[in-house]
Amino acid sequence: MLKTDDVVRDFERNRQIIHAQCDGLSQDESLIQPPFRGNCLNWTVGHLVVHRDKILRLLGAEGVLDETTFDRYNGESDPITGDGPDVRQLADLLSALDESQARLTTAVAAADLEAPNPGGGKFATVGARLHFLYFHDTYHTGQTELLRSLAGRTDKVI
Repeated sequence: MLKTDDVVRDFERNRQIIHAQCDGLSQDESLIQPPFRGNCLNWTVGHLVVHRDKILRLLGAEGVLDETTFDRYNGESDPITGDGPDVRQLADLLSALDESQARLTTAVAAADLEAPNPGGGKFATVGARLHFLYFHDTYHTGQTELLRSLAGRTDKVI
């Protein structure tokens, strides 16, 4: 059975890894587009915050992003190929990630993971949906290592 303490710990581990992978990178380095199908580090971090906002809403809490930012970093958005007015600074995205973690910690602690998933679909319970969203978070957290390497950082972070 999924336990709230485990969920919080696992999301926190991902947050720490993301910070470690972004450590020392500039905004320009976070915008380097991979030479294969994918997105830059900046988009990936923003996308993770978007999905943490989805988790917060699933748990009845308020997200941290405004609509414009949410749209820019949503899964269906175009790749970020350079800085622009709709592109957030990496430092701001990392701050939003930290704030989402704080809110997630509170929301998960109060959650009934066995409650029916309000969105229905293939996930019967809130806990099952949350577990899938954790998988998604971990998938993109793993990508940050490759995206750090694109900036010429070959150090082993994790």
